[in-house]
Amino acid sequence: MQRVVLFGECMLELQGEAFGSMQQSFGGDTLNTAVYLARCATGLQVGYATALGDDKLSAGMLARWQAEKLGVSLVQRLPGRMPGLYLIEVDAQGERSFSYWRDNSAAKSYFDAEQTPLEAAADSLGALYLSGISLAILPAAGRERLFALMARLQARGTPVIFDNNYRPRLWASREEALASFDRAYSLASIALVTADDEQALRGLPQLDDAVAAAKALPCPEVVIKRGRNPTLVRTASGQQEVATELVAKVVDTTAAGDSFAAGYLAVRLQGGDVVAAATQGNRLAGRVIQHRGALIPMDVMTDLVLSNK
Repeated sequence: MQRVVLFGECMLELQGEAFGSMQQSFGGDTLNTAVYLARCATGLQVGYATALGDDKLSAGMLARWQAEKLGVSLVQRLPGRMPGLYLIEVDAQGERSFSYWRDNSAAKSYFDAEQTPLEAAADSLGALYLSGISLAILPAAGRERLFALMARLQARGTPVIFDNNYRPRLWASREEALASFDRAYSLASIALVTADDEQALRGLPQLDDAVAAAKALPCPEVVIKRGRNPTLVRTASGQQEVATELVAKVVDTTAAGDSFAAGYLAVRLQGGDVVAAATQGNRLAGRVIQHRGALIPMDVMTDLVLSNK
């Protein structure tokens, strides 16, 4: 089976209202994608690479990832450290706001080791996935190590997938973020681009300007997400437009982009074409936003599981 590894940060998640009732779970953009990919793509071996602490909460997260059939051999456990924490608050329209406590998150120190499990396993990878947040949480030296790994994989033709999840508060400046994103784009074979994020990253006046900038990226395959508007996929052979899923009521938009990425890659990494991949991505995202939290129950998405190829 093809081994797909996703790198990033998973944090403890609180859902609810400040000083009100709370529900505790876990989530993070790349972890959300990993879980949904493992659920949907039975023909892929999905692993997650990050760092956790040696505390009970980290152990509980690790056990739950394994229950989701994620490979965890590339997870580091760092003594004395803990995962980050975030709070999700959702308004009446299903739009969410986040509060974070992540300065001492163990994931930031993943590349502090002389050689990480991810670097040691590079030759066994069938694909690598990371996001703008994966880059943002790392110090400069760690980011350079990750870029070097991407270049190594690119040189031998291994798919590298980059999602442009841009969170300004995680970067010292927009210029630093832009330089890092452009470097990641130059090393990626597939770019998953949220147009709003690209507009903010590049300081562009109109969303159409961000779409045009995304189409011009050096990646062989660019997927442009535009909210409710059709998804655009640009490859060397041209551009395709794929309708999004219309839902009766949006409950929570958390993990909409993460689940789209999983649906898209579940098809694409198993040999499907870009239209089928974007259709699956939109179907899965449409299902996720009808439920609360980053990870929805498996029993409400069983029809989206792809047969083993």
